[in-house]
Amino acid sequence: MVKKKQSKSTSYKKQIEALSRVSQTIASNLYLEDILKLIVLVVAEVMNSKICSLLLLNEERSELVIRVTQSVSEAYNKKPNIKLGQGIAGRVAQGKYPISVADVTKDKRYQNRAIARKEKLCSLLSVPLCVKDKVIGVLNSYTSVKHKFTQDEVNILTTVANQAAVAIENAHLLLKSKMIEEELKARKFIERAKGILMKSQGISEEAAYKKIQKQAMSTRRVMREIAEAIILAKELE
Repeated sequence: MVKKKQSKSTSYKKQIEALSRVSQTIASNLYLEDILKLIVLVVAEVMNSKICSLLLLNEERSELVIRVTQSVSEAYNKKPNIKLGQGIAGRVAQGKYPISVADVTKDKRYQNRAIARKEKLCSLLSVPLCVKDKVIGVLNSYTSVKHKFTQDEVNILTTVANQAAVAIENAHLLLKSKMIEEELKARKFIERAKGILMKSQGISEEAAYKKIQKQAMSTRRVMREIAEAIILAKELE
């Protein structure tokens, strides 16, 4: 009896440490790709995973794509994308609830049984990555031996998945914000360049814009670069 209590205590301690490590990773200044790689490594360690993988949803194609895994298996890493609603991960993403499988090599819902047999995969716990009730992907944990996942394990993987989802969403929002900021800067340069051309060549605003656009196309450059060149040339006069 004492051993069981110690085992549970050790397991709980490992889970708390895992959550702490994941939180520290997400709060770090690492790039998103590095953050996700560290997350699957931590999950693999805590869950004793043979393979841990994080798949993201491609909304345009309605399919899940492997984004990161700690697996070195080329066969697994290159396996086909999973359509939303199909396979285990596809059902998890569509239904927004975890699914555990005792043996993926014998479960007809699992789409890549040949790869599972080759890589000696057995049990699977798959949980959705959710942000504000929106599923953006799935986190998978495979074992090499038959294993019945406990509610504690489901909870720990779900918590990590939600933290990963927040990190991914924040990274996307930051990228979108930077793109908008760059677009606004580009517009300011183009507006200034148009003004210079209108004044120096006595042309209309539309003609000035088309002139910048044509030069950008012929030199295979973005309009901002052409605008900056026009501004620089004016400043050097």
